[in-house]
Amino acid sequence: QAQLAESGGGLVQAGGSLRLSCAASQRAFSNFALGWFRQAPGKEREFVAAFSLLGGSTYYADSSKGRFTLSRDNAKNTVYLQMNSLKPEDTAVYYCAATSYSGARSAQDYGGWGQGTQVTVSS
Repeated sequence: QAQLAESGGGLVQAGGSLRLSCAASQRAFSNFALGWFRQAPGKEREFVAAFSLLGGSTYYADSSKGRFTLSRDNAKNTVYLQMNSLKPEDTAVYYCAATSYSGARSAQDYGGWGQGTQVTVSS
């Protein structure tokens, strides 16, 4: 079972930036592709971005491209989601999760969900 813990959320004005962190267990970091999802009130959980299984490639939702950037620190077993030019519609709880399927974009293909971190973007 993957063990993941998100942090870094907060309240930011539109146009601002936040960096989210996902600290993973050694097993999760080494054996799974890690990705980010978000869920706004009353909406389904949606894909944001993810690494490939070996970490060499990244995938982004259309809504994230050009504004969000994935990175990873292998020594810390941590992946990051840098979010720039934030918009009010980015407001959601952001979750980190793990998958065995490289390039997966469906929440059903992911497991080991963290507790989530709240991101609120004010207009």
